[in-house]
Amino acid sequence: MRRLPKFVNGYTDATGKPRFYLRRRGQRLVALPGMPWSPEFMAAHAQALTGSRDPVANRIKPGTVAGLVHLYLGSTTFTALAADTQRSRRNILTRFAKEHGDKRVVMLKREHVIIMFNKIEKRFAARNWLKTVHALMLFGIANGLLKEDPTVGVKNRPGKTSGYMTWLEPQIAQYREHHRLGTVARLAIELLLNIAARRHDVHLIGQQHIGDGKLCWRPHKTLRTTNKLLKIRILPDLQQALDAIPKQARADGVLNLLVTDYGKPFASAAAFGNKFADWCTAAGLKSVVCEDGRPRNYRAHGLRKAALRILAHNGATGVELMAVSGHSSLDQLQEYLNEVDQERAADAAMLKLVGPSEIKIATSSD
Repeated sequence: MRRLPKFVNGYTDATGKPRFYLRRRGQRLVALPGMPWSPEFMAAHAQALTGSRDPVANRIKPGTVAGLVHLYLGSTTFTALAADTQRSRRNILTRFAKEHGDKRVVMLKREHVIIMFNKIEKRFAARNWLKTVHALMLFGIANGLLKEDPTVGVKNRPGKTSGYMTWLEPQIAQYREHHRLGTVARLAIELLLNIAARRHDVHLIGQQHIGDGKLCWRPHKTLRTTNKLLKIRILPDLQQALDAIPKQARADGVLNLLVTDYGKPFASAAAFGNKFADWCTAAGLKSVVCEDGRPRNYRAHGLRKAALRILAHNGATGVELMAVSGHSSLDQLQEYLNEVDQERAADAAMLKLVGPSEIKIATSSD
């Protein structure tokens, strides 16, 4: 059953009629008409909030961009999203409401969205902005506050960012050379390479996820959708790193495989990511200027890409890659398969001109 909107209480009276009220500290009880989430109900809900002591709510007018943003952020549609997605969208919509909050949402047209979209310089930020505003408009349509989605027909900018730097064999070897077995830093890279996981999953994986020579866990990103279960075999490199960690490295009762210098779990995925960045710096891995002209550093997510690349180069199929990475669509992995196919085809073409023994393997020292 769908939850009631924020600050709403309800009950069924003696005649069997459902009744709903907005109840909030510092504000009188307000009866709300209709059924929860209906256009009539939500308009009254937004209007009732304007009488609260909340200085933000006092500035909100029903039917405005700020009003729609306020309803969306307080809805179960929004709170059902992953925490990281909520954080990103909240930041975008807060700025959106600050700049355009007093405008009537029904007056927002596609040409207005295009103008706003074109003012965002970075391609990745523009893509996230458009995706977030599109979700907001769909929420407005679903709740009868809009008839048309003004983001329809607005195209993302052509091209693709380089994303996180993909680790290659020399960088992996350099990191391993600096961070020897027995350190959490070494365990981190072996864990990331073994299971191609996101940093959010890696910093939470613990002893409780190990069984029958495999790691078994549910990726955080899919908990609210497919709730997919992944089982990945522990390879010798990871097992060796696990066996080398001293027992006293973790505080009593801590199951997490990756811990801080004090033996405690990392406070968040971001905290682990920052620590991993320090380990990369200590290993001497320097930033590289990519094809789009932007400098990028080697980070944990780049190892997820590296692990998938290694699997593809060793003959893993698209379905097999999906089974390891947890991706729900083969399209998301096609770039790795295309890269491998291109390299194999190019090698085959070159070998038609010369024999294998005549191919010189270039190194960074050449």
